[in-house]
Amino acid sequence: MSVAVRFAPSPTGLLHVGNVRLALVNWLFARKAGGNFLLRLDDTDEERSKPEYAEGIERDLTWLGLTWDRFARESDRYGRYDEVAAALKASGRLYPCYETPEELNLKRASLVSQGRPPIYDRAALRLSDADRARLESEGRTPHWRFKLEHTPVEWTDLVRGPVHFEGSALSDPVLIREDGRPLYTLTSVVDDADLAITHVIRGEDHVANTAVQIQIFQAVGGAVPVFAHLPLLTDATGQGLSKRLGSLSVASLREEEGIEPMALASLLAKLGTSDAIEPRLTLDELVAEFDIAKVSRATPKFDPEELLRLNARILHLLPFERVAGELAALGLDDADAAFWEAVRPNLSRVAEARDWWAVTHAPVAPVADDPAFLAEAAALLPEEPWDLSTWGTWTGAVKARTGRKGKDLFLPLRRALTGRDHGPELKNLLPLIGRTRAQKRLAGETA
Repeated sequence: MSVAVRFAPSPTGLLHVGNVRLALVNWLFARKAGGNFLLRLDDTDEERSKPEYAEGIERDLTWLGLTWDRFARESDRYGRYDEVAAALKASGRLYPCYETPEELNLKRASLVSQGRPPIYDRAALRLSDADRARLESEGRTPHWRFKLEHTPVEWTDLVRGPVHFEGSALSDPVLIREDGRPLYTLTSVVDDADLAITHVIRGEDHVANTAVQIQIFQAVGGAVPVFAHLPLLTDATGQGLSKRLGSLSVASLREEEGIEPMALASLLAKLGTSDAIEPRLTLDELVAEFDIAKVSRATPKFDPEELLRLNARILHLLPFERVAGELAALGLDDADAAFWEAVRPNLSRVAEARDWWAVTHAPVAPVADDPAFLAEAAALLPEEPWDLSTWGTWTGAVKARTGRKGKDLFLPLRRALTGRDHGPELKNLLPLIGRTRAQKRLAGETA
């Protein structure tokens, strides 16, 4: 069996890290099995679906490197849903219901007040042809429910293990709205069946949906996929994430927080698993380590501070070629490998490289609070060309001349050369600053 999975977001808001975690797990599962990954836009909610959100989904996945092998859009398949609905109506599995939302709410409230589950009472099945004609003459348009078999529904979940539902404990789901539009519970099954999806990997909030959808798969003659329901990601406080609220959106992490794609992928691939969270530089590494059996049923928490720490660790490993485009986008067109290797150990975001570019290539106001010592040091500056050995040679000569060592030797030089108390190793920065700037800064001049 060739593995086929799908990521099926609704383009009704920005993707957040919880959405993308599911996309990543599906993608890793497919790649590990040599299968294919389908991106399907579940866009039948026409009021809330927006083209800009659809474009954002593709942009976010592309940024992460989660390329798709197939693409589908539910709004292109209304004709197919109509065909399936007609067949279900003909077989008696889809039946018309005429209750208003207010009437249904009253029924639910009554059942809950009695301590009973809010399961639809199938009153519509008891209507005669005359009853239905009367209701329609009053202007009522039916919605359509799927008639569930009251038999056990069971499957072996790749995360939850054996799952069992009693069919009699489930409520017949609405599959077609009053305006004739199909709902997710139907469209998802039809798409998964038609597009030969073998594994459905999604959030645990769909467990009850799965019990219902298995019966729909059987009713439409589709092969029932293997299911895996992952615990939903929460934020660091344990609160759920929401597209509508823009919670921890991928776009904000990329554009506002300066997070690297492999930092986010490295974290999301391991959250909620038995593996340690470590920086990985390629998706291939994550594929090699992936095993859905490692996913725990415990609720994973997404901590932005942990992501930032991991982002820094990723940057400290990235070669210049991997960040050259980002540096150019920051206006650092002349940045080279020597500059990157000098500053990357002190970065948590690539954008911070601009500060060190200014230190090495723009005027800096030095902190020259020991002029006599700095003058002696300036007199000992070696002639260029300079390399990584220059700092050691120079400070060795200054130490021999002045008797200073440790912090008393190095801190005044750092403050004069960079205007700061901390930063990258000066053996790396000094050749980038150059002799002319160094001399002026040691003399207390802005240079």
